[in-house]
Amino acid sequence: MKHSLFRALWFVAIAVLLILSVSCDTVNVPKDDQGQAGPAPITEAQTVGDQPQDTVAPVVNYAPDFEVLDKDGNPVKLSDFRGKPVVLNFWATWCPPCKAELPDFDEAAATYGDKVHFLMVNLTDGGRDTVDGVKAFVAENGYTFPVYFDTTYSAANAYRVYSIPTTYLINADGEIIGRKEGMMTGAELEAWIKKLTK
Repeated sequence: MKHSLFRALWFVAIAVLLILSVSCDTVNVPKDDQGQAGPAPITEAQTVGDQPQDTVAPVVNYAPDFEVLDKDGNPVKLSDFRGKPVVLNFWATWCPPCKAELPDFDEAAATYGDKVHFLMVNLTDGGRDTVDGVKAFVAENGYTFPVYFDTTYSAANAYRVYSIPTTYLINADGEIIGRKEGMMTGAELEAWIKKLTK
């Protein structure tokens, strides 16, 4: 009896961890006038011109621009960082998987900040996350990565962010070369950064 109870609790704990490790709640991103939330989804390849159907070329997925606020309330655009690779991460303080991956992002930003821009974009909805509340959270945890506040959901709309955490890899030319929805491990992040800086 004791063994079967332990086994049942073990399976419940694993199931909860798996659910939490994937992503947080759906984010309520406002839509534009046509009911869309940003550009078309990223695709891997497309047919080119009159070439046969089995001949494909990579699609160049340019990273949509957006405007967020820095810690001092100044507007900042993604395009301000062109010329250097970018790790773009969408997160919130109320999201357990987001909070679980933040130490790895902080360590990576400290290690690779001279080679890669880290844009840690908080979905600042004014309710669950406020600018002052997020600043306090970052200070309490001793994080040094640059935090940006998406108070109008400009960035979330541009990237169709429906669940968090979500991370994008953007090369120095402004092309999206990777996307991950859900929590990243430190090893995954390290591999991504090596891909960006090779």
